Amino acid sequence: MNGLRKIGLLVGREESFPLALIEEVNRRAVDGITAELCRQGGTRLDDPRQYAVIIDRISHEVPYYRACLKYAALAGTAVINNPFWWSADEKFFGTALLARLGIGVPRTVVLPNKAYIEDITPESLRNLMHPLPWEQIVEYVGFPAILKPNIGGGFKQVFKVHSPEELWRCYDQTGLQTMILQEYIEFDHYVRCICIGRREIMPIRWDPRLHWTERYIVDHHHLTPELGARVVHDARLICEVLGYDMNTVEFAIRGTVPYAIDFLNPAPDFERARIREVYFSWVVEKMADLAISYARGAERPPGRLRWDRFLRDVGVEA
Repeated sequence: MNGLRKIGLLVGREESFPLALIEEVNRRAVDGITAELCRQGGTRLDDPRQYAVIIDRISHEVPYYRACLKYAALAGTAVINNPFWWSADEKFFGTALLARLGIGVPRTVVLPNKAYIEDITPESLRNLMHPLPWEQIVEYVGFPAILKPNIGGGFKQVFKVHSPEELWRCYDQTGLQTMILQEYIEFDHYVRCICIGRREIMPIRWDPRLHWTERYIVDHHHLTPELGARVVHDARLICEVLGYDMNTVEFAIRGTVPYAIDFLNPAPDFERARIREVYFSWVVEKMADLAISYARGAERPPGRLRWDRFLRDVGVEA
């Protein structure tokens, strides 16, 4: 029964956020709920539930953890964020989805891979246009443009290109990665929203042109009331439709229009020194509120899965 009162954190190299969150949850001592670092090692298919809630900060880099989290969800654990959706998310689909919701997004094209695994032959690619219609692609997106992976983050393999020749040179370096080409938004203002629980939104002035240690700028009056309301609305809608309880959403603002540039950050950087003390304290407070609420059963996480109904039909409560 202890697992029904425990919040576990699955973490990587970060130190400040996990320790602060564990301390905050344990300090509150709500209904006997405690928090700790998870311990995993050889998961059985009949293992009992170990935690009421697991907060996932690292499974995108450790595949075994992702398998464990999917099993934990099957056993009834509330996992932040949903490991099934996280496994499926990609930038091109997300951008197309947001466009249909009326959220500003850059013009975007998903590109065929530059290279393929050894077993892929010309016959395997008989449906693929060759050569690619590069002229139509660049006419649609325009220059400058951003070439970046369709899946993944951390600013890896991201190129800003200014001409077809530069695009092809960068594209030739992408190997097995599926890439997207995206309109570059020349922005007047840039905002990164920290989003907790699909409701709590903190829009922060953020400058991607600065060194990564200086990008967060403490300025509580950097948006007009109208623009601030739209940014918060759009960030909240994005997290709601994606089912992310822990995320950051970035908007490049051109004129009066916020364009959602980056919105798939299910394990956002919460390092105290980088996000500033005022925002760090806010994140710890809101994440503790959310995790405790799930641990108490006061609310359930988003994205209930199809097999839930079938388990209930045979008398198993997920």
